[in-house]
Amino acid sequence: MILAEDSTLLREGLVRLLVEEGHEVVASVGDGDALLSTTAAYRPDVIVTDVRMPPTHTDEGLRAALEIRKRWPEIGVLVLSQYVEKRYAAELITGEGERVGYLLKDRVAQVGEFLDALDRVAAGGAAFDPEVVRRLLARTTHTDPLAKLTTREREVLEKMAQGHTNAGIAEALFVSLSAVEKHVNAIFDKLGLATTAGYSRRVLAILRYLGS
Repeated sequence: MILAEDSTLLREGLVRLLVEEGHEVVASVGDGDALLSTTAAYRPDVIVTDVRMPPTHTDEGLRAALEIRKRWPEIGVLVLSQYVEKRYAAELITGEGERVGYLLKDRVAQVGEFLDALDRVAAGGAAFDPEVVRRLLARTTHTDPLAKLTTREREVLEKMAQGHTNAGIAEALFVSLSAVEKHVNAIFDKLGLATTAGYSRRVLAILRYLGS
């Protein structure tokens, strides 16, 4: 794994934590360019990166993550930041939406939450903080495309966006698996998402109405 974080104290602390938990950290860097070069050299299973890093402290880390997704889609990407950069966050979960996650630093209440998300991304899944999902789904227009969905369907959609499987959604919402499957199909129908080769309808259900 490679860790990209411009705060030296936080970076070293995370490296120590990850090593203690049995992860191999092959490199830790403090800017987006270094993240790209070390990723090219080591080809790790997963990278963890902040969003804002030198030199401009705007979106270098997230843009580097997108480039990594483009060049090496087999590498998992977990963003760990204080900020939700809506445009690039939306791009990050395009494609099949696998091996990717986005967590907010100040909302990770337990170390276990971070480690669980990391393991999920490394294993080929997804892990999104509910607040990230909420901000991405927030609309600035007067028309709410999600208005067709019932309250339960919205809850299911949010869990889908967090990376949960249908079984995981059923457990979280205390409903049966068949009920979740029906809600998911209803969401696809109401959002007009027909089966399309090369695209994940689960991802399209989230991305269809994201703001740029």
